[in-house]
Amino acid sequence: YYNNCIFHNIQRNFIVQTGDPTATGKGGSSIYGQMYGEQARFFDDEVKPYLKHKLKGMVGMASPVKNANASQFYITTGEELNSLDGKHTLFGQVSEGLDILMSINEAFCDDSGRPYQNIRIRHTIILDDPFEDPGELGALIPPQS
Repeated sequence: YYNNCIFHNIQRNFIVQTGDPTATGKGGSSIYGQMYGEQARFFDDEVKPYLKHKLKGMVGMASPVKNANASQFYITTGEELNSLDGKHTLFGQVSEGLDILMSINEAFCDDSGRPYQNIRIRHTIILDDPFEDPGELGALIPPQS
């Protein structure tokens, strides 16, 4: 799903945002929307008060309003971003490649944060998935990309 997605929003020393296959900042769907249709496009926030945006490389769901998570996510490029705490679902942290993240952070962008040159996620690979996949998911997984 994320293969070839563009980083469409870069706010230097704050966040970089991707996960929208339309590259507009308005597209994308959760896995539930992919399986069950438009009525299931979004899922609710899962905010944990003990998870904070303290470090570079924190990964969270990018949603413009409460309980409207789809496929877009951000990665923090600044530290102590308290303004994001309690508002977005944090679900990961970059463990390798922080140098690449900081290179993306330095991209030249227009006034809205759109990079002048496209920066893409070329390919995603799930190294270890400890969870069972729903049966409906099989039809959505490409044989290769």
